[in-house]
Amino acid sequence: QLETLEQEEQECLELTPHPTEKRTHFVSHEYGMTVTRTLQEGGAEPQCHSFSYGRARLRARLLEGASLLLLRVLARRRTMPPGLVFPAINSEGDLCTFSY
Repeated sequence: QLETLEQEEQECLELTPHPTEKRTHFVSHEYGMTVTRTLQEGGAEPQCHSFSYGRARLRARLLEGASLLLLRVLARRRTMPPGLVFPAINSEGDLCTFSY
């Protein structure tokens, strides 16, 4: 019965002369989950994009952070069921699957 309540991801590329920073914020709420992506390239104004998923579409989906935690638990137990696949949300906020 684990549930991700909030997750923040940040990526920075220090490329001269246009450094890029991307942030993705996931927050769970009563009706589902909202994903907010912010991209800033060089000195330009940050571009922000937000979208939401309803509870029905998110049922049993893992975020990337929860997936990493699950991998650590499985590694610690030294067990990996064959063909293990989970419905997931990747770091871009897209619905996908993670295979192990």
